[in-house]
Parts: sequence; structure tokens; C-alpha cells
Amino acid sequence: MGAAPDATYSDDEKWMVIRGRRWRRTDPDLPAEVVEELKSHLGKARSGVRVAKKSGDEDELRAVRNRVNTAKHGLGERGDYWWEMSVEDRRCRADEALDRLR
Repeated sequence: MGAAPDATYSDDEKWMVIRGRRWRRTDPDLPAEVVEELKSHLGKARSGVRVAKKSGDEDELRAVRNRVNTAKHGLGERGDYWWEMSVEDRRCRADEALDRLR
């Protein structure tokens, strides 16, 4: 999740709070180009969720939600906490997510 104008951040920069809800931040040690590509996939998948909901296509909805989840894992926003993993493992997780999304 990117920076939001109304977000506040925890002292340790691991979390941000938007409208009272706490969200895990994107792994800050991922290269900018990796984050950019993952966020592009995330945006397209979120758009796909809206389209699939509107059409009522449950199979497509499941597929695009899986893509959202894969992108969020790659960014470190879901799954194991990025701050508890080595930088190498975090980069590997992001690269694996990109491989599945391409």
C-alpha cells in the first residue's frame, strides 16, 4: 500500500494507519523497479476484481483475487513479516511473485 495523505506511521515504520485501520507497509528494501512492477500488477488485479464482481463471474473473481494476494505477498504486505526475514529471502519472495504475475 502506498503512502496516503491521511496516513500516520508507527514509530518503527512497519505499519501505517489510515482512517483508524492499521496496514502493513511495503518492504522498504525492495528495489524501486520491483515495487513499481508489483504495484502495477496489483492495480490491474484490483481493477479486475471490480469488473469480475460487476459481471458476477465467480471463477474470474477468484483468479483476480489470487493475483491481488500474490502481488501483496511480493510487496511484503501479506505473509511473513518482512522485518523478520533476511533481505535475500524478501527479494526472492518478490521475484517469485513477479514470476507468477507475468
